[in-house]
Amino acid sequence: MSSEEEEKLQRISETSLYSAGVMPLAIGYCFRILCRHLLGENLLEMGPAEGVMTELLATTGKSMTVVEGSALFCNDLRARFPQAQVINALFEDFEPTEQFDTIIMGHVLEHVQEPVDILLRARGWLKPGGLIFAAVPNAQSLHRQAAVIMGMLPRVDALNAMDLHHGHRRVFNPETFRLAFTQAGLQVDIFGGYWLKPLANGQIESHWNSAMIEAFMQLGERYPDIAGELYIVASVTS
Repeated sequence: MSSEEEEKLQRISETSLYSAGVMPLAIGYCFRILCRHLLGENLLEMGPAEGVMTELLATTGKSMTVVEGSALFCNDLRARFPQAQVINALFEDFEPTEQFDTIIMGHVLEHVQEPVDILLRARGWLKPGGLIFAAVPNAQSLHRQAAVIMGMLPRVDALNAMDLHHGHRRVFNPETFRLAFTQAGLQVDIFGGYWLKPLANGQIESHWNSAMIEAFMQLGERYPDIAGELYIVASVTS
């Protein structure tokens, strides 16, 4: 693990907001989408952070491996999920001893230095017939478009304050997200979105109830190109 990346991950994990506010509801909705496609007996979760998705995955009864670059997060994950194999490593250094039916990248590709390289590596970790499920924030989200109109962002794919806090390196749009998979030799079987998000998280948390949040999560599936979150289900091209 490079010392620079290790230090960066340590800083992020010490002040992490991945599980704050409305985010567990968004991760829970993402899990519901994932469950439509989850297959096989074992899975790999990449970058679980505080383990909000991990806790949900643990209910599936599948054999779990998780790889996480933050030692702080890994220590907590080992204590909470003794049934899982928790590996502290950068994705670039990870060398699994088995292949997986499902590989899950929940908000991973916006963090890494080379998304296509990570997808190429993950492609080699899949069992025949396996799939990759990935989710990322969407640059074309309504709230980002509104921020540009209001002069709060110079362009929709600019990194905002929360992006920087999370350690994001980029914000994908629907086209660049799909392109990363095709460049890695993966077939995009399903492209979708969730959470039609007209406002920033803080505004939603202050004024919306759970029924409103659920409704807008579902609306994002109807309008994926402008949803707050994008997802892809991909497999190895034949």
